[in-house]
Amino acid sequence: MRLRDKNAIVTGGASGIGAGIVRRFVAEGARVAIADLNADAAARLAAELGAAAVPLAVDVTSAASVAELAAAAQALGPLDILVNNAGVGHVPQPLEALAEEEFERVLAVNVRAIYLTARAFVPAMKARGRGAILNVASTAGVSPRPRLTWYNASKGWVITATRSMAVELAPFGVRVNAINPVASETPLLATFMGEDTPEVRARFLATIPLGRFATPQDMGHAAVYLCSDEAAMVTGVALEVDGGRCI
Repeated sequence: MRLRDKNAIVTGGASGIGAGIVRRFVAEGARVAIADLNADAAARLAAELGAAAVPLAVDVTSAASVAELAAAAQALGPLDILVNNAGVGHVPQPLEALAEEEFERVLAVNVRAIYLTARAFVPAMKARGRGAILNVASTAGVSPRPRLTWYNASKGWVITATRSMAVELAPFGVRVNAINPVASETPLLATFMGEDTPEVRARFLATIPLGRFATPQDMGHAAVYLCSDEAAMVTGVALEVDGGRCI
C-alpha cells in the first residue's frame, strides 16, 4: 500500500498505459480520478475498480475543460499525484507529409495539455509544499524512429519540460519525473507501426533487447515507484521502461 491515502489524477486513464497506472495506483491504496475524453470508458473502469476510482470527463487540450477537471477533482481532497498520460501519435509517414491538422492535434494533446494541467494543479501543490507529477513521454524522445518525426519531437519536449519543471518546483517540495515507454501493447501500437502484421511486429521487436513489447502493467509498476515516497529523492528523471531499446 505504497500510495495509501494519496489522491491522484491520471489523464487518459481509461485505457492503455493510463488504465495500467490507474489499476496499480488503486491496488496501492490511492484514490484516483480517471480523467478521460471517453467518459463511458472511464465509468466502466471506475465501476470495475470500486469506490477508490472516480470517472471524470476531460478534454486535456481545452483550458476550460481542464479547469472543470480541477474543480471536480476537489471532491477527492488535496491532490498528491498528477499523471499526465493522455497522448496521441500519427501513422508513420515522411515528415513533410503530415497534415497540418494532425500536427496541431499531436501538439495539443502531447504538449499543450501538460501546460494546461500545470496551470491548474501546480499552484495548490506549491502552496501545500508537496506533490508528485509524472509525465508519460516515450523512447521516441530519446531514440527517434524514422517517419514519426513530429511525434518524436513532441515527446522530446515532454522530457525537457519534465526536467525544467523539476528544477523549478524542487524548492516547493514538488517532484516531477517522466517515464519513457517503449512500444506497448495498447490501442496506439497499430498507429505507430502503421499496420499490425507479424512482419511489422517482428521489425519492432528486433529493436527491443528483452524481446517483447511493454505492457500497461509495466508502466504502472514504474509509475507507482516514481510517485511514491520511496522516490522522495528522485526528481527530473525520465525513466526508460523499454526492455533495453535505448541502450
